[in-house]
Amino acid sequence: MDVGGNSLASGADGKKRKVSYFYDPEVGNYYYGQGHPMKPHRMRMTHALLAHYGLLQHMHVLKPNPARDKDLCRFHADDYIAFLRSVTPETQQDQLRQLKRFNVGEDCPVFDGLYSFCQTYAGGSVGGAVKLNHGHCDIAVNWAGGLHHAKKCEASGFCYVNDIVLAILELLKVHERVLYVDIDIHHGDGVEEAFYTTDRVMTVSFHKFGDYFPGTGDVRDIGYGSGKYYSLNVPLDDGIDDESYQSLFKPIMGKVMEVFKPGAVVLQCGADSLSGDRLGCFNLSIKGHAECVKYMRSFNVPLLLLGGGGYTIRNVARCWCYETGVALGIELEDKMPQHEYYEYFGPDYTLHVAPSNMENKNSRQILEDIRSKLLDNLSKLQHAPSVQFQERPPDTELPEADEDLEDADSRWDADSDTYGEERKPIPSRVRREHVEPEGKGTDNMKTEEHLREVESTFAESTSLKGGNSGSTLIDGGQIKLEQGNSNKPFDQPTDIIS
Repeated sequence: MDVGGNSLASGADGKKRKVSYFYDPEVGNYYYGQGHPMKPHRMRMTHALLAHYGLLQHMHVLKPNPARDKDLCRFHADDYIAFLRSVTPETQQDQLRQLKRFNVGEDCPVFDGLYSFCQTYAGGSVGGAVKLNHGHCDIAVNWAGGLHHAKKCEASGFCYVNDIVLAILELLKVHERVLYVDIDIHHGDGVEEAFYTTDRVMTVSFHKFGDYFPGTGDVRDIGYGSGKYYSLNVPLDDGIDDESYQSLFKPIMGKVMEVFKPGAVVLQCGADSLSGDRLGCFNLSIKGHAECVKYMRSFNVPLLLLGGGGYTIRNVARCWCYETGVALGIELEDKMPQHEYYEYFGPDYTLHVAPSNMENKNSRQILEDIRSKLLDNLSKLQHAPSVQFQERPPDTELPEADEDLEDADSRWDADSDTYGEERKPIPSRVRREHVEPEGKGTDNMKTEEHLREVESTFAESTSLKGGNSGSTLIDGGQIKLEQGNSNKPFDQPTDIIS
């Protein structure tokens, strides 16, 4: 594979970046249920690897403040968020109608601490966006985020709250254009849908297509209205390897960066596109997957790295640890250091694993046809769109500690605006700890209900390309971008002492 000047090993892009890393020590305690492939424990394993490889000392390590209801409702429907907040394993049988309405119960089960889990992973992604907006870092990382299937009014594909959409909305307060790139094996349908009609967000998804969840992401799905040609879909077949993947990724993303000129990039690094994933069918190595991170890093544009899928959890931890090293410009030894989850990585105890000998069903001709089609679509974009802001919207405020908490020490100080000071960790608010060794419908934004909403609201709104209304629709899309005049400072997330 030709990695050229984008490989850290070559030294051409070895420049260090300032990285903010978001991690909540409790996130690994949440448990989807016995037999469920989504295991938040993988975040704890990733963090342990980062600690023992010595990467934490090179980053600003932050504990995210939980997203509040009003933060989540910038994208999600109020009644959906209210449901997530109220439902529990004990009460779900009394809410069967709502379970069905919001697509909660099977792939997206009700479990202990569900809403706190959503608040935590969304808080990390929005917090990362704020850090980038303030110029406090070059790259922000939240491996707990990247849950790209969640819709405005429903859960989908193990995802409840779409932290990516919320983070992009935060970035749009400062940046005229934001690029979203998705290398999860599943199509990034929730994010594409949210921004399908705007030219301020370009979404690019590389994914398995054809009789595969969620069933969307055809190469012919290109956006609508002002968003036409601002949605790019790269449909792939089983067994794609590093060389084939990069033969598409680099020319397409190079052209996207040239034409779209984003002010910030969000890269969803779903690890289910790795070889040997429990639910996946691609054949990427960890270095091949990480090459996407290296390439997007090389453009020196503010970058938000998020997690996503990944169901062979030992390989997820390997991948996200290595990609954190890529973000920092630090090459890691293959031999794995001893740590508390060392036995998960036997018998080789190495960071990298060899891809399999599975058949690559992506022929050169098919790949060339896809590349040509997408590059042709990009050529139809004459220039990067611009937007005129009247006033910069206020930063999202992270919540203060609840006054009614029985244990006043059960949260970090959310009022802190200080960096680098040592703080003592506090007792954990554990919902349930379960360490398990390895072993649908979608919300269509073009429904009649949505169109009625657009018709009734659009008359009162002004396009983001000019105007002075208090809140504006993004070109008739699902998202409302608030245009406030408050300059109240953002409550910073709290430092973690590792």
